[in-house]
Amino acid sequence: MADAAVRLKGLLEQVLGAPLPVGIRAWDGSQSGPPGAPTLVVRNRRAVRRLLWKPGELGLARAWVAGDLEIEGDLYAALDVLAGLVWERGKDARSLAQALRDPEVRAAVRGLVRLGGPPLPPAPPPEEVRRHRAHVHTKRTDKRAISHHYDVGNDFYEIVLGPSMVYSCAYWPAPPPQGTLEDAQRDKLDLVCRKLRLRPGLRLLDVGCGWGSMAVHAAREYGVHVVGITLSQEQAAYARKRVAGEGLTDKVEIRVRDYRDVTDGPYDAISSVGMAEHVGADRYLEYADVLFRLLKPGGRLLNHQIGRRPQRDESSYEVDEFIDAYVFPDGELQPIGVTVTQLERAGFEVRDVESIREHYALTLRHWVANLEADWARAVKLTSPGRARVWRLYMAASALAFERNRIGVNQVLAVRTSDSGDSGMPLRARKWIEPERR
Repeated sequence: MADAAVRLKGLLEQVLGAPLPVGIRAWDGSQSGPPGAPTLVVRNRRAVRRLLWKPGELGLARAWVAGDLEIEGDLYAALDVLAGLVWERGKDARSLAQALRDPEVRAAVRGLVRLGGPPLPPAPPPEEVRRHRAHVHTKRTDKRAISHHYDVGNDFYEIVLGPSMVYSCAYWPAPPPQGTLEDAQRDKLDLVCRKLRLRPGLRLLDVGCGWGSMAVHAAREYGVHVVGITLSQEQAAYARKRVAGEGLTDKVEIRVRDYRDVTDGPYDAISSVGMAEHVGADRYLEYADVLFRLLKPGGRLLNHQIGRRPQRDESSYEVDEFIDAYVFPDGELQPIGVTVTQLERAGFEVRDVESIREHYALTLRHWVANLEADWARAVKLTSPGRARVWRLYMAASALAFERNRIGVNQVLAVRTSDSGDSGMPLRARKWIEPERR
């Protein structure tokens, strides 16, 4: 009798203490759930074993990455209802330990153990990062984490990011969003340059320069001399080729270097776009101190960074298991208030904070669409598991930005002179107006 889907649905509803708003189709052909809803396709018994051995987000992620679990229908709708049911119910949701006190749930779990086949834990997918000690943020561990995320292959990133090759939040100046993703990324780079008030002859340090987009734009459009640093060999090779192709080798230098090893300051301006998430909470003041020392008096920092919502009890904050294991090893988010405080503790004066949260949701939906449109080639360039990691990560992140679970902020800070001169115009937000050259 084909009834695996019915049994799976019953167990999940008993554990969650709520109806399951998605359908389930199991490997035996059985199906259960509301008609028209997105469907979880459980392809084999191994998916059940993954969830039994590692209940929660990591077990689900392993099943997804390995291809044991699929979502049929609208991916965003499925993730949205599952997030509301599993991750956001807080104290109203029963934990597995609580649910197992119920004799009926224990009986159902025993049945699933039998249903899942040999009671051995499946090996994690090869895309999962294995480590013994997390979040220490030494130069060696940071380089390894950056390599895991960025050295996937430049051709793969060209599929996801498009021609701009900018891996950070785009910016649409005119609502409703108009123009292409490439237009919006150019407008974001220009926004950063205007906030920093770049002009010919200044020196810019681009921390976490990626594939060189910011460095090229700043040198070509604003005439500055740029040093871009990254820990990724593949990014550096790509960026250097771009710089040469633009005829900017006299203005742009790309280095493979840790920000802690930059010693040739002072710089007139520093851009750090989408890099500070890798620094780590325990290292953030050190990061701010280093950038402060590298700026001359009157120099400006534009820190563009994803932030999380603060917890009432910060000791309860935990790094997302899926992101940590598959996407950003050792990455840590912190609230915008903490970021501002740490920058000011280092000596900066924070002059402007702009949230562009909704823009990142739009950006991510563009990236997901790019990946889905060239799926077969993306899989060929990496692996089925890696492509699945990125599709899930970007779609779930788009929803997280839309639902205000995470945000992204541009913080403009200045190293004032000893006399307190900031060099800032008196009129609020004057610095974002284009300068005539």
